[in-house]
Amino acid sequence: MIYYATSDTGRIREQNEDFCFASDSPVGSLDNLFIVCDGMGGHNAGEFASEGAVSLMVREIGTSDIRDPYEALGRGIEAANSAIHKRSVDDPAKAGMGTTLVAATIFGSELYVANVGDSRLYMYDNNGLCQVTRDHSYVEEMVRKGLITRDEARVHRDRNKITRAVGVLESVRIDYFDVPVKRGMQILLCTDGLTGMLPDDQIDKVLAGNDSVEEKATTLVRMANDSGGNDNITVILIEI
Repeated sequence: MIYYATSDTGRIREQNEDFCFASDSPVGSLDNLFIVCDGMGGHNAGEFASEGAVSLMVREIGTSDIRDPYEALGRGIEAANSAIHKRSVDDPAKAGMGTTLVAATIFGSELYVANVGDSRLYMYDNNGLCQVTRDHSYVEEMVRKGLITRDEARVHRDRNKITRAVGVLESVRIDYFDVPVKRGMQILLCTDGLTGMLPDDQIDKVLAGNDSVEEKATTLVRMANDSGGNDNITVILIEI
């Protein structure tokens, strides 16, 4: 396994409210762990939520002996949700804060994924690029209902409205996915600062190239900035 993680403020935002974690070494009972978060909330609350969610999740998993990947990821997200929500209630300056979260671990020959919000996980293999997670967003619901197209969703005025986030409510609903892994597969975790700027076909072209994992990840960030860089951009790219 080879991986590279990078995060960029982008060209418009003054601060980076994304946060990520990547380790191919064990975290608790998990053999590896990858997390991407995109925080929301004013007065630095978004930055606090995203960094807090990552650190709380890593701590919870790191001190647990749970081997089941779904249970371990879920317990980590629930612990982060409870702590962030309590802080948002106790501290008026952080009221309403929250964060998207997509996390993954490879266990045996399977990739296990947990997702809340609209940060995404893709897989790329000989069949091309495939989005594994499903966005929890207003525009995604409109796409599913056939009210707008996928291309229209990318530029819709309400594209930043999410329907689920870690820390906003006392409890959190988590989606889980699993995908068989094989040699040569690439796994991409990213925030909407990437996918809001680049359509899937452009991401596909980068991953189809012969560059190193680091070069591909940095190219994706550069292309997102060249397309406007309207948001923070975070990318974790893994090659099996």
